[in-house]
Amino acid sequence: MTVTPPRGFDPAKTAKALTPFKIMAFVVGVGLLVLVAEMWMAYGMGMSKEENPLGWWPGPHGFIYMIYLAATANLGFAARWSLPKMVGVMLAGCVPFLSFYVERRVAKQVEAHLAAAGGEQTPTGVNVVH
Repeated sequence: MTVTPPRGFDPAKTAKALTPFKIMAFVVGVGLLVLVAEMWMAYGMGMSKEENPLGWWPGPHGFIYMIYLAATANLGFAARWSLPKMVGVMLAGCVPFLSFYVERRVAKQVEAHLAAAGGEQTPTGVNVVH
C-alpha cells in the first residue's frame, strides 16, 4: 500500500514536531492515570485535599495537558491534518489509556508520510534521506 503525504506536507517541520508530541502524549497519559488515582482517593475514598497524597496533582496536570495541546497542534499543522483529526487527537489525552494508543497510531502514520516524502524516521529521531 502506497502512502501519500498530504499536499503541503513539510517533512522537516513534521519530523521536528513528532518527538515533542510523542513525549507529551506519554507524559499526559501517565499524568491522566495519576489524576484518576487522585480522583478515586478524593471521591471514592472521601479523602479531603489535605489527606489525599495526590491532592496537589490536578493543577499541574492541567498545565501539562495544555503543553500536550500545543505539541499536538504543532504536529497537526506541520503534518497538514484536518481540524477534526487534530481535535480528535487532542481529546484522546482526556481518556485514560487512549493517549498511548493514539500516540502509537499517529506516530506510525506520520513516520509513513515522512518515509514517503523521501526521508525515513529512525528510532533515534534522525531523518535519513535515501
